[in-house]
Formats: sequence, C-alpha cells, structure tokens
Amino acid sequence: MGQGGEPRRAQAYDGELGAAVARAQDGDEDAFAVAYRLVQPGLLGYLRGLVGDDAEDVASDAWLEIARDLGRFKGDGAGFRGWTATIARHRALDHLRRTRVRPRPAALEPDVLDLPGPQSTHDQALESITTERALALVRELPREQAEAVLLRVVVGLDGPAAARVLGKRPGAVRTAAYRGLRQLARRLGAEGVTQDGPRRLGES
Repeated sequence: MGQGGEPRRAQAYDGELGAAVARAQDGDEDAFAVAYRLVQPGLLGYLRGLVGDDAEDVASDAWLEIARDLGRFKGDGAGFRGWTATIARHRALDHLRRTRVRPRPAALEPDVLDLPGPQSTHDQALESITTERALALVRELPREQAEAVLLRVVVGLDGPAAARVLGKRPGAVRTAAYRGLRQLARRLGAEGVTQDGPRRLGES
C-alpha cells in the first residue's frame, strides 16, 4: 500500500464519521447511529476473524462500552475507528479467556472484503477470486498475520493505528500484514494475479 494506505472507502467516510462523533458527544443520538453505521461493518468483520460466530455478541458488548465512554474520546474519524477497534479487541480477548478458546479466523460477512473505488494492489488481488476463496485464504493465515490484515484491510486502519490496537510496534504490524498479504498473493498467483503485484502488498 502506498502512503495513506487505508482503504479508500474508510478514508472517504472519516470526515463524516468525525463530525458524527462530535455531535454524538454533544448528546445527538441520531449522530451516534450514523457513527455506528459507518464503523460497525468493519468492526464486525474484524471480530469475526477473532471470535467467529460470537462476533455479534462481542460487538454488542463493545458498543455498550463505546457508548459509555464516548465522552472521553478525543480525536477524529480515523482515530475513532482505531479507538473502537481497540475496545472491540479487548472485549474479544475477554470473551476468548472466558470460553478458553484460542482466537480463530472465521467467516467474514460476504461484503466485508468488497472494497469499491480506485483499485489498489490488494484490492485487485482480493477481487481476482471469489469472496469465498478469499475468506478461506484469510482463515489459513497465522493469527498475528490474519489480525494485521483484518485491521489494515477490513477495519481500514493505517500501520501506526493498527499497531496501537495490537499493542505492538508499527514495524512489527507492517511486517505481519506484509507477510500475510504476500502469502495471499502467492496463493492467488496460481489464480491469475500478476507477479509484480504481490511484492507491493502490505507496504506502507
């Protein structure tokens, strides 16, 4: 990914999201609904990658905490996406500790990886196969790589924001995302992805 490697869909909504969050902090319930609508699809996709079929329940817990602590949030639309992902991840890890189940990639919503707009290399790679095949490939990645890919591609966070969510150095998350996307690209190579594309996947 080039500079500002967030998916364009997320970037396009960040201004609207930041404005909605500011209004929600002033007590506007309709604005909170707008923020929820903009953030929830990516958040749910990320949680499906961590807790599988329990994602809806974990997301509900996360949104209760988000609503409770909204007044303490400071930042813009992109910052809000990172903040909500951090809360969701903590709720997911709590859930996994309670159920004593290791984090596992699971099926994502069919449209989660459908990233419209001008095509970047990772978009082209993902769109070169069926969604079902892409999801199967993401599920096969090691957890650290899968989570980095989900935060970068599905939630739409940049490298530093994804690193804050994971509590790791940006370089480590960049490397995990790069390796995960490179593995995806390698597997997609047999299905028609050009060889010059995969070397750029995950770069920021």
